[in-house]
Amino acid sequence: MDYNPHLASQNEDGSDANHAAGKGKIEKPDEVENIINQTRSASPTEQENKLGDALTEIFDADIDQLSDVVAKLNDMGVTDFEGVAWTEESFQVEMKRLGA
Repeated sequence: MDYNPHLASQNEDGSDANHAAGKGKIEKPDEVENIINQTRSASPTEQENKLGDALTEIFDADIDQLSDVVAKLNDMGVTDFEGVAWTEESFQVEMKRLGA
């Protein structure tokens, strides 16, 4: 399994779940099955994996300025999730969504 199917997006009262690690919960080690990628609510999509692979290649080449990262993604033909070229704004929005 490569995601946590028990990850709650909301508390029982309907409020947003607290995403701070461990806040509000005390783990009882003998009662919890620890699984890989505990904060992932679904398996990554093919497009997310493609983006991750491209970003790994970009960062390995010491490219780390936002404008350069976006330009390199577009040069590599890695589009955003709507199939269009990345902009700095669309990249930042998507990174925020993926990191949530």
